[in-house]
Amino acid sequence: MKEEYAIIVKDLKKSYKDLHVLKGLNLNVVKGEVLALLGPNGAGKTTTVRILSTLLKPDHGHVLVNGHDVIKEANSVRKSIGLTGQYAAVDEYLSGEENLEMMGRLYRLSKKEAIKRGKELLKQFDLVEAGKRAVKTYSGGMRRRLDLAMSLIAHPPIIFLDEPTTGLDPRSRLALWEVIKELAKNGITVLLTTQYMDEADQLADRIVVIDHGRVIAQGTSDELKMKVGAERLELIISKESDFDKAANSIKGDNVKIDKKKRMIGIATKGGTHKLKEVLSEFEKLGIEIENLSLHKPTLDDVFLTLTGHTASKDEQDSEVKK
Repeated sequence: MKEEYAIIVKDLKKSYKDLHVLKGLNLNVVKGEVLALLGPNGAGKTTTVRILSTLLKPDHGHVLVNGHDVIKEANSVRKSIGLTGQYAAVDEYLSGEENLEMMGRLYRLSKKEAIKRGKELLKQFDLVEAGKRAVKTYSGGMRRRLDLAMSLIAHPPIIFLDEPTTGLDPRSRLALWEVIKELAKNGITVLLTTQYMDEADQLADRIVVIDHGRVIAQGTSDELKMKVGAERLELIISKESDFDKAANSIKGDNVKIDKKKRMIGIATKGGTHKLKEVLSEFEKLGIEIENLSLHKPTLDDVFLTLTGHTASKDEQDSEVKK
């Protein structure tokens, strides 16, 4: 069975003094799949990637990457992977071509091989015209594409992408998504960390949801959405009505309150029945609704159901940067 998996993680734990970041993480990544590690800031995503890529040693647990132990066979692991971190690791004073050639030489390719491979990647990532320009003239999206290209210089079978689209504009984000989809088509195993629901929805064959250092759910996007019921009811309360009274009248755990937007969201399996129930209660309380909608669940609803907050909630990042 081990031959089926590109990555195997068992009971992974990591702490920084009294701060427990990973608390027994377990996950397997099948060869050739795109797996999204989904979680809010501080969930343990970056720490996990740093351990998998041998940049950080675990306190406890067993981790195999491409069949190699990350502690005992660290050099073999490094030969099997490419890594793109949260910030583009490129030399802005060199050109795109020079950055790729430098990375190729670090991987011990001959100069001729490094130049050839660099040209292939510039074409693949639509950077041919910018190839001879200094990277400091590149846009954020171009830098991210070059960074990803550099991680592929030695044809690694496994790629780690740690929140690769953070800070990108919508167009650059979509362009990078297409690049990642193309990598998957070519059989490369991709482990992608993200806190963006639509990113996981678009790219991942399978999603592992983590929160506070533990896996809390996993499956395909559709399988996870089924956990929160068939539909989600959203109501915008009129400014003339008492919002707190309206919010307090809604019973159940799967309720999202946004006081600023005067919005109440309810994950429900009841659909129209739940809508009638809420409207009846609001009528008794004299609550007026400005707008309402009933829609299919999203991955954000999954987070709300599993953790009590959305994945985009602004939390203190408990992952120590070293």
